[in-house]
Amino acid sequence: MSTILVTGGTGTLGRLVVERLRADGHEVRVLSRHTQPYAVDLREGGGALDAAVSGVDTIVHCASSPKGDEQAAAHLITAARAAGVAHLVHISIVGVDRVPFRYYRSKLAVERMIEESGIGWTVLRATQFHDLLVMLLQGLSKLPVLFLPAHVRDQPVEVDEVAERLAGLAAGAPAGRVEDMGGPEVRTLESLARAYLKATGRRRAVVNVPLWGAAYRGFREGGHLAPRQAVGTGTFEEYLARRYGGGQARKGSERSTP
Repeated sequence: MSTILVTGGTGTLGRLVVERLRADGHEVRVLSRHTQPYAVDLREGGGALDAAVSGVDTIVHCASSPKGDEQAAAHLITAARAAGVAHLVHISIVGVDRVPFRYYRSKLAVERMIEESGIGWTVLRATQFHDLLVMLLQGLSKLPVLFLPAHVRDQPVEVDEVAERLAGLAAGAPAGRVEDMGGPEVRTLESLARAYLKATGRRRAVVNVPLWGAAYRGFREGGHLAPRQAVGTGTFEEYLARRYGGGQARKGSERSTP
């Protein structure tokens, strides 16, 4: 079995990847900003990062933040090259090349950096996790009226299933850009929001608001969807039932997203 480093190894996706790799017998190092012995801020790099990647066969890059992703990737690639890492696996987002959203542009730039790194690489793009959709709806439902961008659909996927796919890719040889991974259903945001409100016991008026701009147009046209790769099986309602107990939750009782 190989030695694998998982960046962002305590996050929503990363911790599940770590669990699966360890269950399969791999030696796994967990890199995050605050977890010893590999506490590293990838945006800063340095000797701690060099130590983390030393002797590693494969890196699974799950770490991500709204700012600094490209700088973090540059440091990781430099350290990986110096350490002779053979395989760099990266999780990205469906639509980064079709939706001109600022965060997506950064994710696409990281993909390009990895492709040009000289290291064997694998990139998996997935649709949005159920967890992220709930986090968005939590914020939007704080007001008496839940405003949604009109004519936008989503295809949420179960994070456990993405973790299983990513762990399998990490255990294999570099595969380049693999097939996208989407959730089982393409749904309107309104239908997803109403499912969330029902599960959490909240009552809100739902209003669809037309927006403007190139990013909104990209989402409205479905650039972030992968209907032909709807390989996920866990539905949004199943996720909500596990998280909120089948609609028994009450206002103020929600737990925060990991």
